[in-house]
Amino acid sequence: MANDIHIELEAAAFRQLLEHLQTHTEVQNIELMLLADFCRNCLAKWYAAAAAELGANVDYEQAREIVYGMPYREWKEKFQIEATPEQLAAYDAKLKLKVAS
Repeated sequence: MANDIHIELEAAAFRQLLEHLQTHTEVQNIELMLLADFCRNCLAKWYAAAAAELGANVDYEQAREIVYGMPYREWKEKFQIEATPEQLAAYDAKLKLKVAS
């Protein structure tokens, strides 16, 4: 497969992932972290890091707006709910396992 087609396919899949996450605001970042070991903020960090590698001027907050489809502050007010004690405990346990590995 030609490299330009490969890049276009990856970009299309990434756009679909962003659309899916922006549509499914009921899915909380803590749930993503527990199940997939990444969340919307991770995607924004990766996006900003890729931009920096390519010399593009996209900071973390700009990347979060791209990932969330709106300013993070707005998304948080509209959609984020407080993590439960069980979720926080599961996340802490997951982190401890990662450190022990």
